[in-house]
Amino acid sequence: MEGRVAKKRVLVLCTGNSARSQMAEGLFRAVGKGKFEVFSAGTKPGSVRPEAIAVMKEVGIDISGHRSKSVDEFVGQPFDYVVTVCDNARDTCPVFPAGVVRIHWSLEDPAAVEGTEARRLEAFRRTRDLIHERVKAFYREHAVERAT
Repeated sequence: MEGRVAKKRVLVLCTGNSARSQMAEGLFRAVGKGKFEVFSAGTKPGSVRPEAIAVMKEVGIDISGHRSKSVDEFVGQPFDYVVTVCDNARDTCPVFPAGVVRIHWSLEDPAAVEGTEARRLEAFRRTRDLIHERVKAFYREHAVERAT
């Protein structure tokens, strides 16, 4: 089909790809409604945190099928945006080709919060809500680029 434009691609990076980047991937997909291709990865992947799955389910987003992935799986792939959601990922992020827009969101790690389940879930909710606001702002800013 002539005139068809490829979707912009977003990669969200964190250290473990277990909480912040997983929630961001889910929110980018839900808010963007298919406008962008979205992936997440970690510099030292672990496993998706059950608290992240739980708080995303609260807002109607199912990330239970997500898996923690290494950034190495994406090296050499083209991306339009690389969003780092923790300082460690920003500092150890591999080099992506020229033209990639790098965005950094310094977010506290909800997985580092100790205490009761209620306290941990509240930390995940705060992080989810902060990511949600930033994702909405991202689409407000970058949706214009797609229309041109």
